[in-house]
Amino acid sequence: MTLMTRRRSLLRAGAFGLAGLGLPEFPAWAQSGSPGLRPDSPILAGEDIRLRIAHDLFKVGGRSGHAITINGVLPAPLIRLREGQNARLHVENALDEDTSIHWHGLILPFHMDGVPGISFPGIKPGTTFTYEFPVEQAGTYWYHSHSGLQEQMGHYGPLVIDPEGAEPAPYDREHVIVLSDWTFRHPHQLIARLKSKGGYFNRQKQTASDGGMSAAERAMWGKMRMDPSDIADVTGSTYVYLVNGHGPAENWTGLFKPGERVRLRIINASAMTIFNLRIPGLPMTVVMADGQPVRPVETDEFQISVAETYDVIVTPTADRAYTLVAESIDRSGMARATLTPRLGMTAPVPVLRKRPTLSMRDMGMDMGSDDSCTPEHAKMGHCTPGAPAAAMDHSMRDRSLVPPAVKVGVGVDMIAPMPADRTGDRPLGLENEPHRVLTYHDLAPLVPFPDERPPARSIDIHLTGNMERFMWSFDGRKMNEGAKPIRFELNERVRVNLINNSMMNHPIHIHGHFFELVTGKDHGHPVKHTVNVMPGGKASFDLTADAPGDWAFHCHLLYHMHAGMMNVVKVRPMKEGDAK
Repeated sequence: MTLMTRRRSLLRAGAFGLAGLGLPEFPAWAQSGSPGLRPDSPILAGEDIRLRIAHDLFKVGGRSGHAITINGVLPAPLIRLREGQNARLHVENALDEDTSIHWHGLILPFHMDGVPGISFPGIKPGTTFTYEFPVEQAGTYWYHSHSGLQEQMGHYGPLVIDPEGAEPAPYDREHVIVLSDWTFRHPHQLIARLKSKGGYFNRQKQTASDGGMSAAERAMWGKMRMDPSDIADVTGSTYVYLVNGHGPAENWTGLFKPGERVRLRIINASAMTIFNLRIPGLPMTVVMADGQPVRPVETDEFQISVAETYDVIVTPTADRAYTLVAESIDRSGMARATLTPRLGMTAPVPVLRKRPTLSMRDMGMDMGSDDSCTPEHAKMGHCTPGAPAAAMDHSMRDRSLVPPAVKVGVGVDMIAPMPADRTGDRPLGLENEPHRVLTYHDLAPLVPFPDERPPARSIDIHLTGNMERFMWSFDGRKMNEGAKPIRFELNERVRVNLINNSMMNHPIHIHGHFFELVTGKDHGHPVKHTVNVMPGGKASFDLTADAPGDWAFHCHLLYHMHAGMMNVVKVRPMKEGDAK
């Protein structure tokens, strides 16, 4: 039996963990009545695939709520394609509203990308739309709605593409791990609450009795009208965090045999939640990021931002269970699963770690490790050399900080004075962990990016917002409210500098393209379609605009995109005199 044949056999027997092993009993989650992914869930493959989007009920933790599902399950079914095939996906809309499917990370003709108003008109109620495109890549991806807030309600699912040739990271068994967040509230209720009060869902606000912050520091944050505990817009106070549609108490379980190389295809399909993921006692070797092979790198924990995917290999040798822990970035809750050689075995579930807080570095005000006045800040008149650094005016009151490209208005309440490249920083809350923590700088492509040309030009895009009023934008301009499309000439090589002028993380995604994330490392730049830009930081990527058409470009935090942090990238052959 070849590796590919064996892998298919294992996959069809139990890609989600349990079938085909001759075991009659199932864990609690398999008997819960939840329409999540199950051992007997069909895998959709072949030339013609049919999907039906409909209203449904979703049950988790003993409660039921309204959902939007595909083929009756949440997450949607696993779609399995092969590099080099032609895909035809027939999507029936059984809803009473328009819908769509975007094939996240796939290279395809722009009119098959699935973004209403940009690349196609959407799928009307009671109609069927057929997506058809050649499959030109391999790896781990996913698919989801790009209509309204349907993604939050369950309209998302995993997509795996097998390589046409040899597998660059061989394995004996695999599990697809779809992380997501679920709320019994309607998404528009969440938006209304966030609009009424930016920190509405933050139940972990800083108090006077909290340790680790002096009275002077608390006064400084108060003066700036900022909350150092404001890390996630929507938190565990309303969210249940899911693995393959199952909550922590239901304990989704994946099986292995000791000594096997187990591939975990991890997808963050959340609407708003960034996760820190680890498997205590079991090192992980990262072999793929955003569907693109990377040089294997071993780590103990990594952050997976919204819309990113990471493939890791684990090799459990002991006859014991392991807990997969995905903590929300603000540590208000976790998703939890178990890897085990036999059903019924569990491992200890770690308690949530201490809630992190933002620092001056997260406001683009890095004053050095000793909080002294740096020459750069002194030159800007923000402090006196030799004296402790005072709080700077980060707000729009200091108009000298506003870049010319940024539109000043009520939608921009903060400009980071000195944003720094943070792609090599450990994520928030993981700075002092004693174990290994992955950063973007650890990632190197297995195969170099095909375009080795240096960028012909550079553009800056500022990530802007008003946190208290929950307004989000690029360069101070919301989508459809004065934002001009970003224009690239067909096949031009351009460097894009993302500058985060807010205190929130923003996972920025471009459709129809991959880019090289500029890390300054000589081992090569990782190839990705989504990059998380840390608070008060910046990240740069080099893009080859080789896909003609109109493409969405946005923050993948669903409510940030909905609130305006989105634009259109137009890729065209340019004639003489055309303005970019």
